[in-house]
Amino acid sequence: MPLSAVDRCRIAFLFALAALLLPLLSHTAFAAYPERVIKIIVPFAPGGGTDAIARVLAQEMAKDLGASIIIENKPGAGTIIGAQAVASAEADGYTLLMGSFAHAVNPSLYAKLPFDPNKDFAPVAFIARSPNIVVVNPKSSFRSVADLIAAAKAEPDKISYGTFGTGTSAHLAGEMFKRMAGVNMTMVPYKGSAPAITDLIGGQTQVMFTTVASAASLIEGGQLRALAVTTAERSPAFPQLPTVAETGLAGFEAETWYGLFAPAKTPPEIIDRLNRSAAKAVQADAFKKLSVNEGLVLIATPPEEFGRYYRSEVERWRKVIEQAGIKAE
Repeated sequence: MPLSAVDRCRIAFLFALAALLLPLLSHTAFAAYPERVIKIIVPFAPGGGTDAIARVLAQEMAKDLGASIIIENKPGAGTIIGAQAVASAEADGYTLLMGSFAHAVNPSLYAKLPFDPNKDFAPVAFIARSPNIVVVNPKSSFRSVADLIAAAKAEPDKISYGTFGTGTSAHLAGEMFKRMAGVNMTMVPYKGSAPAITDLIGGQTQVMFTTVASAASLIEGGQLRALAVTTAERSPAFPQLPTVAETGLAGFEAETWYGLFAPAKTPPEIIDRLNRSAAKAVQADAFKKLSVNEGLVLIATPPEEFGRYYRSEVERWRKVIEQAGIKAE
């Protein structure tokens, strides 16, 4: 039966009303966020630097958002297990990833990943960055990066550097150093920073590009000698140390970093709310105390800026990994 003119008017009115109400309902839903527990997945075991940063971030963001935030550790496969859990989660702002350096290098280390790093994640907030430090045994004859380069050129492959695993920041910083300095050094992988540093102190290796957290107390105690930091600028934690770039390797830059990601297609209103909360969190005293211990420079940039930084890191390390022929073990 054909619709009457009155029926057609009623239907048109209902459609118009729905068009007006939908944005209001959507806004109300976003305004109510968060309504339940938020989960931050850390793709490492408890106790490490990424875990410590995530826990302080969760604690401070929970205060601002008025919701509980829990940490779920999902270590394994070079952070892939944890990242996959977030990539496949609902894009509703209740499952987040504490991403790090590994998230940017895995696309180049692995021939195939169970997710698309560029399409399956939305950047939320760049939280912090930290330098690696070039350290040697205090009895070493190396008192500068120039000394190290000269010795490596004089005796190719004789100098070895320890790392805490293939594809880690300590490994790739060393590979970048070799390429830019035009030297050959032997990489010695370890299962963690502690055994690598133990062998450096014992003289089994000659140099290491390690993290501030793993080396700061040993440098202070005289068990390691620091030569330089690997960031583009000097570190507030070690202002007396030159950068590797200052020593003659212009453009050298390698750093550890931490950032928050959400599943792709998470509503921009929710990402903005999380970003503002993260920016507030890094100003808390608890975060500032952690930054001293970990040698962090706190950032909390907008999502777009974090996204640009992440893409630049993917490209930077892709070149290093390809040129060195590195594959995940």
